[in-house]
Amino acid sequence: MQRYDTYKDSGVKWLGEIPGHWEVLALKHILKSKKVLVGKHSSQYELLSLTLKGVVKRDMDNPEGKFPASFDTYQFVEPNDFIFCNFDNEETPRAVGHSPYKGMITGAYDVLSRNNPKLTDGFLIYYFLYIDDAKRFKPLYKGLRKTVPFDSFMSYKIPIPSLKEQDAIVSYLDTATAQIDAAIAQQQKMIDLLNERKQIIINRAVTKGLNPNAKMKDSGVEWIGEVPEGWEIVPMKYCVRIKNGMDYKHIQTDSGFPVIGSGGQFAYASEYIYDGEVVFFGRKGTVDKPLYYKGKFWVVDTMFYTIPNNKIIAKYLYYQGLTIPYKYYSTSTALPSMTQTDLGNNPICLPPIGEQTEIVEYLDRRCAKIDNAISNCDRKISFLQERKQIIINEVVTGKIKVN
Repeated sequence: MQRYDTYKDSGVKWLGEIPGHWEVLALKHILKSKKVLVGKHSSQYELLSLTLKGVVKRDMDNPEGKFPASFDTYQFVEPNDFIFCNFDNEETPRAVGHSPYKGMITGAYDVLSRNNPKLTDGFLIYYFLYIDDAKRFKPLYKGLRKTVPFDSFMSYKIPIPSLKEQDAIVSYLDTATAQIDAAIAQQQKMIDLLNERKQIIINRAVTKGLNPNAKMKDSGVEWIGEVPEGWEIVPMKYCVRIKNGMDYKHIQTDSGFPVIGSGGQFAYASEYIYDGEVVFFGRKGTVDKPLYYKGKFWVVDTMFYTIPNNKIIAKYLYYQGLTIPYKYYSTSTALPSMTQTDLGNNPICLPPIGEQTEIVEYLDRRCAKIDNAISNCDRKISFLQERKQIIINEVVTGKIKVN
């Protein structure tokens, strides 16, 4: 790729040099704030959300996540509006979006429209992605929630190429990012296939065993089907003690005992709730992803931890837990939940201990190979995402020239 003929100091410390003929403008000369609340007319508008995939429509017929009691404080959005989440920036996966839709979005966001003919929406969205990917508003953060004050946001300066150059930049990036996105999608498809294959292997092992010639019998449970004759079908509560996690306010960040949530460990605590080999199950929120753990831990109150007795191996229970159709046992609400009774009454396949050991060893080997292949795909996706960011960064800041 070629560079521009001449460069100059942008006058902006973090930006450095830009092509000699580019301008620099503050956002207050580019964007116009607009905040129109929908009030009592919310039923007339589609609900929008800001996501990693951009601004999307929420499915109100099959809602996921939390909804407010009222949408009166939501604000009106028109096609081509820019939406910014200028708080909790470090924790927000995507803090900027360009809406293709008419609808409404939370009043906590900043909704702005472009009012300067020197810029195009296409160039701006790529430039804002460049800012957001590296969290370049960080020097502006204020307070515990890392909020970007609106005045500081509107004073933020960005470089302005000519309209012809903007069109060339957008055209180039549309093609380059589409190719990278296609490669990422291919890797994600491979991950999906590998996870599907892994689930099939686990399902078969914990419901049919490892002996293809074993005599089978009807389990009496629709989703389990036939099982080997020597196996029992029992409620989970006959094999484990089910205990509730507990809220713990003295969470530490650097050392201590692991604090477990639905996504695994997220902090440390100065005390532990149990020491041993257990399987965690979600009680609220994420109820369909059991976790295996061995050692001292604290677990939050949205989780159960199950302590196996001598009839079942903890790791086997974990693999069995991956096959449970939790939709039959969790409430169909915005926040799925499962009671201790639901979990305890869930039927599970119980082979003799010797077979459980064989199944666990078999699945550990097979799953490790699949997990390694998934990790390879994840690494390729990370590389492609990084490459995409680098290309956007270099082009929108004038480090390289496109024709």
